[in-house]
Amino acid sequence: MKKRILIFALFVSTFSAIAQQLKGRVLDVMNQPIENAYVFNTNTNSHTHTDSNGNFILDKTVAGNQLEIGILGFKKAVITITATQLQEGINITLETNIFQLDEFIIGKEKDALKTITRVDLQLNPVNNSQEILRKVPGLFIGQHAGGGKAEQIFLRGFDIDHGTDITLSVDGMPINMVSHAHGQGYSDLHFIIPETIQKIDFGKGPYYANQGDFNTAGYVSFDTKNSLPTNTVSLGYGDFNSFRTLGMFNLLNHNSKDDAYVAVEYLETDGPFESPQNFNRLNLFAKYNTYLNGSDKLTFTTSHFTSRWDASGQIPQRAVDNGMISRFGAIDDTEGGTTSRSNINVQLQKTLADNSFMKANAFYSNYNFELFSNFTFFLENPVDGDQIKQFEERDIFGMNVQFTNILDNGKTETTINKGIGFRFDNSSANQLASTKNRTEILQNVQLGDIQQTNAYAFYNATFELGKFKIAPAVRFDYFKFLYNDALSTNYETLSNTKSIVNPKLNFFYTPNDDIQWFLKSGIGFHSNDARVVLQQDADKILPRAYGLDFGNIWKPTKNLVINTAAWYLFSEEEFVYVGDAGIVEPSGKSERFGLDLGLRYQLTDNLFFTSDATVTKARSLEAISGEDFIPLAPNFTLAGGLSMTKMGNFSGSFNYRYLGDRPANEDNSIVAKGYFVSDININYHVKNTTFGFAVENLFNVAWNETQFATESRLQNEVNSVEEIHFTPGTPFFAKLSVVYQF
Repeated sequence: MKKRILIFALFVSTFSAIAQQLKGRVLDVMNQPIENAYVFNTNTNSHTHTDSNGNFILDKTVAGNQLEIGILGFKKAVITITATQLQEGINITLETNIFQLDEFIIGKEKDALKTITRVDLQLNPVNNSQEILRKVPGLFIGQHAGGGKAEQIFLRGFDIDHGTDITLSVDGMPINMVSHAHGQGYSDLHFIIPETIQKIDFGKGPYYANQGDFNTAGYVSFDTKNSLPTNTVSLGYGDFNSFRTLGMFNLLNHNSKDDAYVAVEYLETDGPFESPQNFNRLNLFAKYNTYLNGSDKLTFTTSHFTSRWDASGQIPQRAVDNGMISRFGAIDDTEGGTTSRSNINVQLQKTLADNSFMKANAFYSNYNFELFSNFTFFLENPVDGDQIKQFEERDIFGMNVQFTNILDNGKTETTINKGIGFRFDNSSANQLASTKNRTEILQNVQLGDIQQTNAYAFYNATFELGKFKIAPAVRFDYFKFLYNDALSTNYETLSNTKSIVNPKLNFFYTPNDDIQWFLKSGIGFHSNDARVVLQQDADKILPRAYGLDFGNIWKPTKNLVINTAAWYLFSEEEFVYVGDAGIVEPSGKSERFGLDLGLRYQLTDNLFFTSDATVTKARSLEAISGEDFIPLAPNFTLAGGLSMTKMGNFSGSFNYRYLGDRPANEDNSIVAKGYFVSDININYHVKNTTFGFAVENLFNVAWNETQFATESRLQNEVNSVEEIHFTPGTPFFAKLSVVYQF
């Protein structure tokens, strides 16, 4: 009898020990949580990752077990668990470390490719808002309206214009503007101060259930820093009367509960143009975090930016060739504009129960936009010219809630991610008008008030079956469009509603720690402008895009990481509102397919080489062969560079980007010429001060930043001409900076 009791007691104690869970939190030296750190029990092989608040729960842990905790960019910690820590939990602090690619273990990363991008950001920080998007492998941008207009975006064979086929957000707040005065999905990132960016999350293709409208070519999500390690003051001056100053200041002493900081940025430049841009921009940003019960985090963020500029616009190639103007001259230098945006964002990250979390945010934006352009000069109006004005005032309200549950039955770990949300846009006096000299309205082409609502829900499950992960998902979106046309003689509210359901299915296979294969499939969409939906009775209100990706991320040697993806994307209709003309340009069904290739190689402890290439074929499916080219769709892109970190007192980088020739019209009779541009920067660190020297376009290449096949007529011409119209890229541009940290 005693023997049976002893065996039973031993069984109970053993079961109890096996069933124990270890709760903990991983922080950096600033007491800030570290997300996606890998926590591994070397005795039982059980493992997990930290959530966005740095929390983790590790099953099958007993006193005496040894844990390894690590993430790239931090020194790995090895800890032996005590009985007290099992009962009370544990806080683990990781010290920062220089990036060592040999410590990068694909099998232990939650998302290996995103980790690589985080490394890129740390090794080569950005100091202007244009460079933020270029951190996404394969993404190119171009500016063509004096520095204040949103950049033109290119990705995976798309001329995305200003955001029609890519979803952009910051801290859970959308950046894209639906039914914008200038174009559908217009995305102006200039309200983001680049030094405040902590993390860039991205995905290519329509495979992500938590991403909705505009997620066809991909998405990019930015997270801002929760705290500052030091206060920073920066001054910079360069060619073309370029000046930038930045201040970032802690408001509270770092502690385990509260943190707050503010950032202020001001910049101005005349640009390389003969008619000065007179560009200036002011950015203000403030963020406050507090932990409500030691782990739940409440965050308040507010920001404001305002900008004004003049522009020389896009110039015709013939005017440069015949000597009428130089590359940096203008046909109409009265272009330009003003814009501003103010944001309030409240975020809550909360632990609901063991392995159950909630992330929510509510936001409000007030936005103002006024842009003057002239693309055709005297084609439509031979007396006063073809200048147009685009204007709107907008308020955006919205919220997002996401729930994450992790279930483990001992054989299969299942992660359930589900969410709901909505967004309401109210655009007042949305206007397109013919104007003269930026002061006189000649004729209103479009004028009215737009209200647009998008509500959504999604559900994503990830099943981890040994070396396999299977992730099915589905997303539901509901839209309501309202428009009051101020040019109509009779008051009328036009309205329409539309719903759409899009499934996703992704597979991952990780045979060992050095390679992961993936197969992704899914359907995405982009909405059309409310005026197209309501005034022109569009057939395709929410045209779908069907995508498929197959590839891997591979570490063949300890210092080399390679990622590849072969992909295909079919679009039901490329059918968008063209704000420059107040018309619609439908081009029917299209397909794109291509290959992405990227590599990261660490030559030494201090030298990193990066390179990303994309090869793409983009064609319309409703045109005859030879006339089925998609204008401005990139065929080939290449970008990369060499970064040097902490080599004595020096750091710096050399970067390059190449965009190949591409068709500018449907039959490829007009070609947008490619370019190869390189930049360099060198920094010298002395105690708390860093002196920087940077050069854009190091070899002074004559390149075109943006270009279009446009029909125009000059004032002295009898007939119009269709040809390349371009904005010249920046020539050799040197600048100095001083950064002081305290």
